[in-house]
Amino acid sequence: MVNGSLVLLGGEPGIGKSTLILQICNQIKTDGKVLYISGEESGEQIKLRADRLGVKNDNLLFLSETNIENIEENILSIRPKLVIIDSIQTMFSEEITSAPGSVSQVREITARIMRTCKENNVTTILIGHVTKDGNIAGPRVLEHMVDTVLYLEGERYFSYRMLRGVKNRFGSTNEIGMFEMQDVGLVEITDPSKVLISERDENPAGSVIVATMEGTRPLLVEFQALTTPTIYGMPRRTANGIDYNRLAVLIAVLEKRMSLNLGNQDVYLNVVSGLKINEPAIDLGIISATVSSFKNIPIDKGVVVLGEVGLTGEIRSVNLIDKRLKEAEKLGFKKCIIPESNRKLLKDNYKLDIIGVKNIMEAMKALELK
Repeated sequence: MVNGSLVLLGGEPGIGKSTLILQICNQIKTDGKVLYISGEESGEQIKLRADRLGVKNDNLLFLSETNIENIEENILSIRPKLVIIDSIQTMFSEEITSAPGSVSQVREITARIMRTCKENNVTTILIGHVTKDGNIAGPRVLEHMVDTVLYLEGERYFSYRMLRGVKNRFGSTNEIGMFEMQDVGLVEITDPSKVLISERDENPAGSVIVATMEGTRPLLVEFQALTTPTIYGMPRRTANGIDYNRLAVLIAVLEKRMSLNLGNQDVYLNVVSGLKINEPAIDLGIISATVSSFKNIPIDKGVVVLGEVGLTGEIRSVNLIDKRLKEAEKLGFKKCIIPESNRKLLKDNYKLDIIGVKNIMEAMKALELK
């Protein structure tokens, strides 16, 4: 966090925003006072959470207030090093007649906080609610006014959380933080790939390991597919963790280029551990898992696949191939199926058996699914 910067943290209710912020407060013990302003929770509620998280910071001050005029007075009198406002939608100004959380209130409150904190070199974290679409609630200009926008993501029924940078005036947005929600708060996951595939002991048909990227961090993730004869007139396609339309396109590619009769099959695809992945390098993994389930042939446990699939069935190159291969090598995998165009450009030597493929027919042959 850069001195005097304005950081906006968004996330769904109950995802762990306040937990993460309290843990940050505990890390800043010698740099000056921390002022935690809450318009949603009382001091008793914050104290209970702080005790559970083991927060012990004598410089942490709490203020339960929603009036921006009173908040500005306290910031100027206390002169804290860090200010947390939880949440921006609960604050209001007496100069504006509209209700707290309205577009005009949120815009005015953010502008006043930004002016006060920039003039006094106070780092500020604003916690924001999100809409059902996952965007920060309020005017879009809110994201333009702040220096950094962070989203805390994750499925409510899974323990994994991902802190993703969407905007950063002081650095890259390609880095992510991965955490696990435990009784002591959010705990850093130092080796995400190992955690994400830790329960993969058996080797059923329809399961494959895919090398994907989150920012500049390589992750090995398990994809599971299930194909069953449809009992309806229209076959169902269900995608959990990937784009539904992408699954539909890849099924069409399989039907056309490999003559697989999936028109009478329901196809379900799931990304294990509740992650959401959008990059095109997972295409070959989706196709491999689907064919494996359809033919009821397991894919070798020691194989990792990656590659973008075009509409003509060709396997197109992907970026950051070296990082993906090193992650697979580190976790003890034996074979990796990659695009032929990527294999030709490899410079390092790997302990992996690297097989380059040009189209999905060659890929299925390499996976012994043909």
